[in-house]
Amino acid sequence: MKNLAVKTDPRVESVFNNYPDSVRKKMTSLRELIIETANDIEDITHLEETLKWGEPSYLTKKGSTIRINWSPKNPVQYAMYFQCTSRLVSTFRTVYKNVLDFEGKRAIVLQLKEELPKEALKDCIAAALTYHKVKHLPLLGM
Repeated sequence: MKNLAVKTDPRVESVFNNYPDSVRKKMTSLRELIIETANDIEDITHLEETLKWGEPSYLTKKGSTIRINWSPKNPVQYAMYFQCTSRLVSTFRTVYKNVLDFEGKRAIVLQLKEELPKEALKDCIAAALTYHKVKHLPLLGM
């Protein structure tokens, strides 16, 4: 397994530290899944973890930004956001309509009380992190 270089903005840690305990555990699991997925993709050698709109965000050279967040406005759920002008969420909806919940063209919505659907999410994360390589493929190569 290759060694993925993750460049982390120090402000990201404070965002995670400010989540309530029950939320922090789920958000940390999602963060780890993104990093693990990036590490499993041969072409990805660098992952940037930063803040966009105050939310933890993940970027690669050939990918589309992934943001993750929890909000007290919807305290029982958290989400993974994608660029709404991309084909990502519409493709995820086609492939995983019976596994994942969605919000419009921009997000996969997860419930705090449910287990993380890791395999489905890994496919979605991989498609986003390599989006500019796979956007021409049917169903983004999923």
